[in-house]
Amino acid sequence: MMASGGERKRHGRIGATATLIATLSATLALGATGGGAATTERIVVNRLTGLAISGYDPVAYFTDRAARPGRPEYETRAEGAVWRFRNPGNRVAFIAHPGTYMPAFGGHDPTGIARGVAVAGHPEIWLIYDHRLYLFHSEKTRAAFAADPQGFLAGAERRWGEVQKFLAN
Repeated sequence: MMASGGERKRHGRIGATATLIATLSATLALGATGGGAATTERIVVNRLTGLAISGYDPVAYFTDRAARPGRPEYETRAEGAVWRFRNPGNRVAFIAHPGTYMPAFGGHDPTGIARGVAVAGHPEIWLIYDHRLYLFHSEKTRAAFAADPQGFLAGAERRWGEVQKFLAN
């Protein structure tokens, strides 16, 4: 038995609605996990885990010259966030000199800050410039920064205080 045209249309609309809902749900879930970093806080924190820079070890960028995830057994709190480290030595180094190892602008992309907008940086898209760690939203913004770091930093430094007014403590 075949369904009538009206039944096919109704089922088609229900199927399309279900597909739309599934797509929106998946998009929201990816936003919460993939991009997962909050842009309303002074330190970029993953909304699901509560970890600064999504649990990556901020010291490893300097010691290993690589983005490395930290381990739960090596954590500390600083600036209202939980930071993870790969080993106890990195944790000790961070506790002794947090300003040296924390990403500049709290892990927000400096190109966004230069425009007056807090855009969460991604811990795997990074650059060390003038002994400071910078995280970027995309490869494109990292390349733009690398082409003119002094220009972006001048703008970011000028606007950072203004941007911070809109970020939670």
